[in-house]
Amino acid sequence: LARFAVDEHNKKENSLLQFGKVVKAKQQVVAGTVYYITVEATDGGVKKLYEAKVWVKPWMD
Repeated sequence: LARFAVDEHNKKENSLLQFGKVVKAKQQVVAGTVYYITVEATDGGVKKLYEAKVWVKPWMD
């Protein structure tokens, strides 16, 4: 999911972030599951932390 979040960010922002690692993650069960993920990614050779929220809706697969 973290790689998906980075890929989606890159598509929407025309960016070239490179996934590094997951630093922290938690989930919340609602209508589906919401994942809150802290991701380390490289932007222009500099490692930075990013917050991502991914909402998984199994009925939409």
